[in-house]
Amino acid sequence: MTNIEQAEKVAHGAGFVAALDQSGGSTPKALKLYGIAEDAYSGDEQMFDLVHEMRTRIITSPSFNGDRIIAAILFEMTMDREIEGRPTADYLWNVKKVVPILKVDKGLEAENDGAALMKPISGLNELLARAVDKGIFGTKMRSVITLPGAGLDAVVDQQFEVARQILGAGLVPIIEPEVDIHSPKKGEAEEQLKAAILSRLNALGPEEQVMLKLTLPDTDDLYREFVEHPKVMRVLALSGGYSRTEACERLARNHGVIASFSRALTEGLTAQQSDDAFDKTLDEAIAEIAAASGT
Repeated sequence: MTNIEQAEKVAHGAGFVAALDQSGGSTPKALKLYGIAEDAYSGDEQMFDLVHEMRTRIITSPSFNGDRIIAAILFEMTMDREIEGRPTADYLWNVKKVVPILKVDKGLEAENDGAALMKPISGLNELLARAVDKGIFGTKMRSVITLPGAGLDAVVDQQFEVARQILGAGLVPIIEPEVDIHSPKKGEAEEQLKAAILSRLNALGPEEQVMLKLTLPDTDDLYREFVEHPKVMRVLALSGGYSRTEACERLARNHGVIASFSRALTEGLTAQQSDDAFDKTLDEAIAEIAAASGT
């Protein structure tokens, strides 16, 4: 059953969604940007310990709280760990008033027809049941679109098929069909994506709502119809490789859309910083992203 207080915050709260869900493939890059080289650890266990320390430092920072951060997207292993002796989702909501969301996809298939579908999500029902038990509000799953065409439609079909399974478990899915910012036909793909999503939104049940996480579009306010759509709880934007400055500038031109940034949020944070310097850098990032999300 959806937490009413969390649903109200996600649908109408001021601020943005922090994406703290780097998984196996993207973790080494995230650690390197954080100032921890690959030769500083050995094997996945040490790597995931280090990235949990990074996420813990972010989440426990004084700047990270529900005043400007609506929700945080977690990697499965982060959900299963603790922060200051409390399960991560419990700490986020009951200490920070930040709504916990879980990344559920298992990565991408090889690109085909200009798009990369999600790999099969084995054990999804069990994962969703565990997420509900741990107080998770919603989920996130990512596909990637490089070109317009049949592959794009296949991505949207798959996203909404899995979304129905997630809705059936009592969670709110974030549908994330990312359009590659380097696509030579980015604008055309975004127009096709908009039409494909609209047709599937209109087929949802009367009580069903989803969230959308989309690449910042070439056409400003392209997704305004989603912002106002009764089947959409919130429209989020991913930074997609843009610098934080450029991502925030683009975001501010898309009214009603809020950020869900990962690398752009942690830009400038390093393991070597003092706690004061770390918090100052994080506070500046949060302030800039929250301001762009308030338009």
